[in-house]
Amino acid sequence: MGAGHQHHHHTDAHERRTERGRETRKVAVVSGVVNLLLSLAQILVGLLAHSAALVADGIHSASDLLSDVLVWFAARHAAQAPDEDHPYGHGRFETAATLGLGILLALVALGIVVNGFERLFDADRPVPGVVALLVAAIGIAAKESLYWYTILVARRLRSEMLRANAWHHRSDAISSVVVLIGVGGAVMGYSYMDAIAAILVGLMVAKIGWGLARGAMSELVDTALDETQVAEAKSVIMAVDGVGSVHMLRTRTHGAEASADVHVQVSPHLSVSEGHMISQAVEDRLIQGVEAITDVTVHIDPEDDEDAPTCRGLPMRGEAVAALRDAWQGLDAPGSDSEIRLHYLSGRIEVELILPLERLADAEARASLESALTQAASTLPWFGGLRLLYG
Repeated sequence: MGAGHQHHHHTDAHERRTERGRETRKVAVVSGVVNLLLSLAQILVGLLAHSAALVADGIHSASDLLSDVLVWFAARHAAQAPDEDHPYGHGRFETAATLGLGILLALVALGIVVNGFERLFDADRPVPGVVALLVAAIGIAAKESLYWYTILVARRLRSEMLRANAWHHRSDAISSVVVLIGVGGAVMGYSYMDAIAAILVGLMVAKIGWGLARGAMSELVDTALDETQVAEAKSVIMAVDGVGSVHMLRTRTHGAEASADVHVQVSPHLSVSEGHMISQAVEDRLIQGVEAITDVTVHIDPEDDEDAPTCRGLPMRGEAVAALRDAWQGLDAPGSDSEIRLHYLSGRIEVELILPLERLADAEARASLESALTQAASTLPWFGGLRLLYG
């Protein structure tokens, strides 16, 4: 039958996207406000108290603020339903935002490291004030709180972007610990420790940026779902009544969502409508059973087209039926009251000839007619056999 069928579950998927978008924007607003206040405090106190490490941490927090704006923007666009220009939805906005964030962090890191080295080799570097210690401690508490808030929402929504954002907050908390140690050491007389802390913060930021950018790039080149999810999808498909086997299951991710296309083998003698019904059931079960999948295309196969001889190049119905009628001329041939069904299997065409019941004869006459029709059609190079039916 080989018919392809595609069906979009706009309502469920759109509701899921809308909820994800709303929750993601809320997280972005909360962390945005915290990072705005924190970065202002860190940069201002860092400048006044002469702490390069605290200024670096403040710049780090400001980059977080920019990342929160990117997350908010991406969540707003990624939540939109598919449209004419974006038939697969807007999930790539989330991926693009993650890539942009990774590049931004790498650039910020470069600036922090360069500044740190300049400070390290400056003999006249000033000693930070004690107030810098207090702000560094506040920074640790604020960042760790943001981490736990964001990671809990990320786990609930299964959002890779929010998970990345949460670990970003955790790394910020770690960098603030480094800053606290650096500032503390500088206050105690080891002034170079502040510059070393600034460089370490810069390297941490660079590592995060590289990780985010690399993950986003793999998504932009249509990375598949992981093996566990693919295995889950296969078991969901195989549980559908009428499915014989599954092959050529391909998935690709876009943002937190994924598309799938699959070849499903069914009995070769099913009606088109039954095959269509099976394909719809496969789509429904996949979208309901595998959370990441929001779009499915099912191709119904009468046999495993990866192993079976190809039917490409065989005559289409009009040509095949005309050739059969020519071959059957002079026999007690089927007329306009008969029906011919063609089954394209294993590189040949199997023929079902359905004659009206009034032509039903005794077993010997039926066998004789079937034999004569089969022998006449066997001269056709693509003929694969005949079944004579009455109805």
